[in-house]
This record gives sequence, C-alpha cells and structure tokens, in this order.
Amino acid sequence: MSRNTEESLARSEARLAWLLVLPTLAILLSIALFPLLWTVWESLHLHDLRMPWRGRPFIGLANYAEALTDTRFWQAMGHTAAFTLVSVTVELGLGLALALVLHHRYRGRGLVRAAVLVPWAMPTVVAALVWRLMFESPVGIVNAVLTDLGVMREPLVWFTHPLAAWVPVILADVWKTTPFVAILLLAGLQTIDPTLYEAARIDGAGPWQQFCHITLPLLRPAFLVALIFRTLDAWRVFDLIYVLTGGGPGTATEPIALYAFGVMFSHLRFGFGAALSVLIFLVSFALALLYIRALGREGRGVA
Repeated sequence: MSRNTEESLARSEARLAWLLVLPTLAILLSIALFPLLWTVWESLHLHDLRMPWRGRPFIGLANYAEALTDTRFWQAMGHTAAFTLVSVTVELGLGLALALVLHHRYRGRGLVRAAVLVPWAMPTVVAALVWRLMFESPVGIVNAVLTDLGVMREPLVWFTHPLAAWVPVILADVWKTTPFVAILLLAGLQTIDPTLYEAARIDGAGPWQQFCHITLPLLRPAFLVALIFRTLDAWRVFDLIYVLTGGGPGTATEPIALYAFGVMFSHLRFGFGAALSVLIFLVSFALALLYIRALGREGRGVA
C-alpha cells in the first residue's frame, strides 16, 4: 500500500472519528459549557427581580466585589470548609476500616457488602429526614438513649444550638457516604498482590508492619481518588443541610451552596447569586486541579 493511500485512509478515519464524537461533544457543550458561560455573563449584570424596572445593566465585577466583602459569604465559606474537613476526614478513616473488614474472607461476606451499600443507596432527602427525626427534641431516639444512659440529665434541643446542630449534620453525612469511600478503598485493596503479604510474613513482618509498609503505601492512589470525590461532593453540600437544619439556627450551619440558593430564589438577586455560583465553581475547580495533580504525581511515582 502506497504512502498516499495510507495518509488518505488515516484522514478518512479521523473524519469518521470526529463525526462519531461530534454529537457527544455537542451534548456536553449544551449541558455543561453553555450554562457555565451564561452564569458568568449573568454575574456581570445587575439582575434583581425585585426591581424589574431597573433592567439588567452591565456592572462588571461589582457582584464579585460585593461577595468578597460580604461577611455572610465568608461565614458560609468557613462553614463549608469546616464541614468538608471534618466529614471527609472521618469518612476516610471509617471507610478504610470498613474496607479492611469487607476485604477479608468469611461466610456471608457478599451479604455484608450488599448491606453496607444501603445507606449510600438511600436518597439524601430521606436520610436527612431520618436523622432529623432521630435528633428531634424531646421525642428523638438520640435524646432518649443519652438520657437513659445518664450522659445527659435532660433532652438537648439540638437544632437550636449553633454547635450542637452540626452533630446530626456530620453524622448523617458520614453515615450516608462512608460506604462509598469503603467501596473505592476496597477496590484499591483488591489490586494489591497477595504475594507481597506472604513475602512479608516470611520475613517476619507482623500484621501492623504489613499494614503500614504494604497496605497504606499501595492504597494511596485509591485514597486520593476517594479524597477527590468526597471533597468535591462535600464542598457543594446542599440538600442534606437544607432538610436537616435549613442552615439554622440563624445561619450557624449555612454552607455556601445554601447561601447562593437563598440569594437567588428567596431574595431574587440573580446577578449576585450567579457571582456566588461562579466563586463556588472556581474553588471547586481549584481543588480538583490540586488533587488531580497530586494523583498524577502519585501515578508517576507508582509507575
């Protein structure tokens, strides 16, 4: 076959590949890129439905300047960061322990694995309602158990205390999403060659030494993947807190996504709400880039 014929075939295959990919690219652009660009455009305008007679004048970065000088914005960002740090840390620890349990061979392991996934499969709104009923005062089961055990002398009104209101929020998120972390880490555990543990046992290494020097180092890529997914998911938390506390008491448990939602749909400030949404996206994008770079370095190190 001549060189010209080969080049002609390569070009025709490339055109065919683009024709096959174009519908998918068009869908992605329509459902991802266009809304993002529209939100950015909206954030540069003064769009307030409470005063429609003012129109939609272009105000540049004024919405962003207002957000960055807004005390409530920084409080919501702090709440989101604290929620993400605490919940993801606990979920990674519990997820690792659960993955180790699921990895061992024992009778009924398949049933246990299926049961573990139940919290993760449950809709977030349903899970939030269940945890709200559990912590509801004075008839909630949590207050009943704690008072019966003598931990508390009288029922605590959890959802009216700025710090106590975080307890059901954190517990509900940990309960629901720890199985997801466990499944990711279990997948990582199953990629580790069992002969490494056999060699370590022959060399006299105990279970703890095997865990520290074999399991943890080889599980780091799976840890990073779980960290990426859970951090980005926790950073945009909305429905769980919306159902459990509504951001209250006051704004004590209000994350940034709930604040942006209130600005747009309660106060009808679409321009300012769009600016908040863009800022949330930028922080999420920066976190994703940071983790992906770390994952890339980890992959090159493993290779």
